[in-house]
Amino acid sequence: MNEKSIKNGIFSFIIPGLGQILNDDKQTGIALFAGAVILHILIWFFMNNPLGSIINTAYHAYAGWDAYKKS
Repeated sequence: MNEKSIKNGIFSFIIPGLGQILNDDKQTGIALFAGAVILHILIWFFMNNPLGSIINTAYHAYAGWDAYKKS
């Protein structure tokens, strides 16, 4: 893959949806960002433990992989 794919994957891993938006897939980017916000809120209030961190990291990894794959 090219440098753009790697950058978008990293951006989307840090902020879910950002890499998709940079790939001109705004609908998916906004959906992933909104999902991340909701997930962070739910984990903060209901599951603030190591399992919540694993779920959160997995979601970020999926967003990064999706941006990398679609670039």
